[in-house]
Amino acid sequence: MNKTPIRVVLAKVGLDMHDIGVKFVARGLRDAGMEVIYLGPFQTAETVVGAVVTEDADVVAVSNISGEYMAYVPELLTQLRKQELNPIVLVGGLVPEKDRNRLLELGVDGVFGQGSGLESIVAFILDAMEKRATA
Repeated sequence: MNKTPIRVVLAKVGLDMHDIGVKFVARGLRDAGMEVIYLGPFQTAETVVGAVVTEDADVVAVSNISGEYMAYVPELLTQLRKQELNPIVLVGGLVPEKDRNRLLELGVDGVFGQGSGLESIVAFILDAMEKRATA
């Protein structure tokens, strides 16, 4: 039976243009059989949500290493809710523990900081998708 691949919208939010890590993650997710739509750097909450709608994404993952994620992620979550969208939401980059907990409280599903292995990101997505399928 053919299963539809998990669709992931991946973006750099804010003014952060350091995209080597996010490209590495994109490659790893593709190698794991997921369909990745990488929007590139300098994205806003609006452009990310638009891509989630257009691409019918199961997962939205944003990356930021300049510390601006707290300026963008709450707005992203608000806009997803307004559109009645419920993708798995991941944040990656340089995220201190205090911000990690705050992001989870706001509704982010998973936070992957510096040094997170691709295997853990893939496993998290697969587990979250499985949980949603059986809920």
